[in-house]
Amino acid sequence: MPQLSIHSPIGDLSVSEQAGEIVSMDWGWGAIQNHTPLLLKAKEQLEEYFDRQRTTFALPLNPPGTEFQIRVWAEMAKIPYGRTMSYGELAAALETSSRAVGQACARNPIPIIIPCHRVVAQAGRLGGYSGDGGRETKRALLNLEATL
Repeated sequence: MPQLSIHSPIGDLSVSEQAGEIVSMDWGWGAIQNHTPLLLKAKEQLEEYFDRQRTTFALPLNPPGTEFQIRVWAEMAKIPYGRTMSYGELAAALETSSRAVGQACARNPIPIIIPCHRVVAQAGRLGGYSGDGGRETKRALLNLEATL
């Protein structure tokens, strides 16, 4: 599976593609680097995001997951840059439970691009974050977007 890594303010990130779609983004530097047109576009867009020059991503995504997880991730992707939504609000929009939304957030295979960091607990508390660095990484991403 083609993969390309970038240095970012929150650590090294590796983006993977399959069949012309982004399928995952992981923390760490990949052993083999592929410079496909799509991965170069993803790298450029992520660098623009971290430089505060991009607020949305325009990439073909195909995150592997259950039908329910894909619904949650699609709803998460609608949360605008610089905004947050609580697990409860997202659950209400999907007619499900906050716990189920939290579990889907934790399994998001394409963090940042699918912005699970924008989903917070009630009363503005951060809640968890499954990426490297946990809550500190979530806080850094929200600070980057000036939502804290």
